[in-house]
Amino acid sequence: MAEVSYELAHIGINTENEDEAVAVASLFAQIFKLPIKNGRNSVYAGSAAEALKKPGKGRLGHIGMGTPDCEAAVKDLESRGFEVDMSTAKYNADGKLYVVYLKQEIGGFAVHIVCKP
Repeated sequence: MAEVSYELAHIGINTENEDEAVAVASLFAQIFKLPIKNGRNSVYAGSAAEALKKPGKGRLGHIGMGTPDCEAAVKDLESRGFEVDMSTAKYNADGKLYVVYLKQEIGGFAVHIVCKP
């Protein structure tokens, strides 16, 4: 199996509502000079921080780990004994996996892999 690479894609922070999400993302944006993007379910500060408008997976939020090939990453993780929750898998229009969560939380954070070419 070819070596699979991973890098931090973003952090996701659970908040209670849209106002709190805007405040959290705005602070990240102000500190690190990032643009704000208000999406349907979350508010982004650049691509680094995602403040969710309501609590999502993970007690505190989630950590997104980018990888060029999510399907290869699933095989890699499972071959090393880590469980992937395929019920959380999301696929693009071509049927290619682009997001899936691990079953295990780390330090109160859910962890998902996301395809980042």
